[in-house]
Amino acid sequence: MGDCETLVPLMEEEENLIAAAQNIVKALGSNRTLTDDARKILADLGTQLSSITRVSETQDEDSGDQTEEQFIELEEQLNLVQTKVMNWEVGQSMIWDCGQEEAYEYLRYVDQARKLIERLEGLNVDKGSREDELLRKAHDLLQTAMNRLEEEFTHLLVQNRQPFEPEHMSFRSSEDDTLDDGSIVSFGDDSVEDVVQRDSMSRSFEEYIIELVHPDVIPDLRCIANLMFDSNYGRECSQAFINVRKDALDDCLFILEVEKLSIEDVLKMEWNSLNSKIRRWIRAMKIFVRIYLASEKWISDQIFSELEGVSSVCFAEASKASIVQLLNFGEAIAIGPHQPEKLIRILDMYELLADLIPDIDAMYSDEAGLCVRTECQDILRSLGDCAKATFLEFENAVASSISANPFPGGGIHHLTRYVMNYMKTLIDYSKTLDELLKGYEKEDSAAILPHMTPDREEDNTDRRCNISPLAQHFRSFTSILECNLEDKSKLYKDDSLGHLFLMNNIHYMAEKVKNSNLRTILGDDWIRKHNWKFQHHAMSYERATWSSILSLLRDEGLQNPGSNSISRTLLKERLLSFYLAFEDVYKSQTGWSIPDSQLREDLRISTSLKVIQAYRTFVGRHTNHISDKHIKYTADDLENFLLDLFEGSPRSLHGSHRK
Repeated sequence: MGDCETLVPLMEEEENLIAAAQNIVKALGSNRTLTDDARKILADLGTQLSSITRVSETQDEDSGDQTEEQFIELEEQLNLVQTKVMNWEVGQSMIWDCGQEEAYEYLRYVDQARKLIERLEGLNVDKGSREDELLRKAHDLLQTAMNRLEEEFTHLLVQNRQPFEPEHMSFRSSEDDTLDDGSIVSFGDDSVEDVVQRDSMSRSFEEYIIELVHPDVIPDLRCIANLMFDSNYGRECSQAFINVRKDALDDCLFILEVEKLSIEDVLKMEWNSLNSKIRRWIRAMKIFVRIYLASEKWISDQIFSELEGVSSVCFAEASKASIVQLLNFGEAIAIGPHQPEKLIRILDMYELLADLIPDIDAMYSDEAGLCVRTECQDILRSLGDCAKATFLEFENAVASSISANPFPGGGIHHLTRYVMNYMKTLIDYSKTLDELLKGYEKEDSAAILPHMTPDREEDNTDRRCNISPLAQHFRSFTSILECNLEDKSKLYKDDSLGHLFLMNNIHYMAEKVKNSNLRTILGDDWIRKHNWKFQHHAMSYERATWSSILSLLRDEGLQNPGSNSISRTLLKERLLSFYLAFEDVYKSQTGWSIPDSQLREDLRISTSLKVIQAYRTFVGRHTNHISDKHIKYTADDLENFLLDLFEGSPRSLHGSHRK
């Protein structure tokens, strides 16, 4: 309508110019000095100016007729639109429930009302004029139609929601959207968790899309959205979408069993309950981001595809509260106490969030999603700091584990099992832990246990070799554990049992490293060193237990005074002392424990070789001086008795003298 705005002042200027020219002609015509030719020219000019004036007056009359006709046409069009729009305001039925033909006819009439408003506004009508009245009527009609379309938009979204069943569903890859054939990628009997877990471990950049709204109504929703935005009712349309989808997202969290817990609730929770909540959070977070949010973003993009920037804002506003609710649980875990038993779960949460952040950043890429992206990074950083602090707290916990009483039977202490299995589990997180511990200078072990000396040289070698941060800390863990075990071994009154205890525990450490991925962290040199250590304690056990007993089977001190002959009395006493000492060992050491069957067998064989050989030699050498009645046990008897050692069940010998 820009030409209409410039035409009126242009016509006024022409009329003024013609009137001025006519006045000039009249003034010149009254001049008596003009020649006849000049008078003739002025007369012709006056005639032409009069002709122009008459034409202008005729055009004015025609223009007035056209304006009247245009007004009548606009009024008739608006009345027709009003009839169609208001007919739907009488009944209670929804337009889209009556079929697409009715729905699209309604949209055409509403769009006509919008265009009528644009034409009327282009006329630059005077306030209070008929045109102005018609414009107000059109605006009122459009508002009524927009209110109805907002209701229809909400109705379509709500009534066409698809059920979300995380345990039984198929997934459509976003790559299939390019095919536009609605094809479904089925994973058969795989559960959502299996699919997501497999996908997170080895995945190309793709999301699994499920149809949260029936696909047949997406074009209808898109048409309504486009018309509402074209009519300057975009805010109402956006808010309707946000409200409906926000409720759907809340329902999704409910289905995934995500509770609304405050930070205080989480901090007060017992570990068993909290552990269950964390496992549920990890499952929910994977499904929610990779499947549900990706599908939610797809819906938003489809409906608002022709409206630049609208999809991102609507998606962010609809989903912000739900994703923040999930992230708040992560924050509560991160600020909780640094208890070692929580470390694995914290690392699970950290690695999951780190894996999901690229997806989250892609979905919330615009300014509208900045707060979500920032929150994710903050929670990730907090979980990382918490994991590192908890890891280091584990080191302190190992160092400060003090026992008041010796461990029964000299078996494998629960601390040893705990530490080694803990380390074995942490291997799965080695890449993450190396990253978190990078640049962190751990305390010297001597600062934690001042009396510790075993592996200081090894620690210095580690630093020179520039081993990974995790390997450095693991070596520190094992050194601290060994020192702790040394302290615990001193609680035994019997040195033999102390050596057996250290043999058992160091052997367990060496085997656990050798037969797991810990070997890649601690290395074969570490294994060789600890194999030597437990073997050393095995030899120390044998010396402490049997050296004094086997000394009874030597000939020193058996001669009669003043001669080289063997004293039968001394021989008898020596043999009796041996039997008593052996029986004491049997009584006590059958109650001692060597849990590892191979280690137990090896020590029995080693002991048997020494004891039985010494006993056979002694008895054989003095067979002429010893009566059968003094031989309480044969070598075979003793050998069988030795097989009863280290079973963890105390026994007593009830043998009798041989007749």
